[in-house]
Amino acid sequence: MSKLIATVINIDTVDNLNIVSFDFLDDTLSMMSLELNDNIKIGTKVELNVKPSSVAVATNFSGDISYSNQIKMEIKDIDCGQLLSSLRLQKNEFILESLITAKSTKRMNLKKGDIVTAFIKANELSIFKVLV
Repeated sequence: MSKLIATVINIDTVDNLNIVSFDFLDDTLSMMSLELNDNIKIGTKVELNVKPSSVAVATNFSGDISYSNQIKMEIKDIDCGQLLSSLRLQKNEFILESLITAKSTKRMNLKKGDIVTAFIKANELSIFKVLV
């Protein structure tokens, strides 16, 4: 699991559905949640996590896409196996892992040092721990 430190900046609630917005290094991230801990309020610092298989990447991305969470990151390391590749993406001190097919890695000609956009659907992001 990749872990990101972020601060709650907005909470929208309708019935039992919550859309929580976070500030992560000046990027706005969004999370969908059916239940929300009472400790989660605007200004709360949290540790978010996401599974590597839930992180997609794009190079030279422009345009609109339904993924709520888009973060520009640098590829720090690529471990390319026969079927899957593990990418270690970095923004400041935070590392996000992405697990994609080896064919995609080759097709996109991904290399260490490339700048990519990491995409995470709002339903794939979760709060691991409340920090403040």
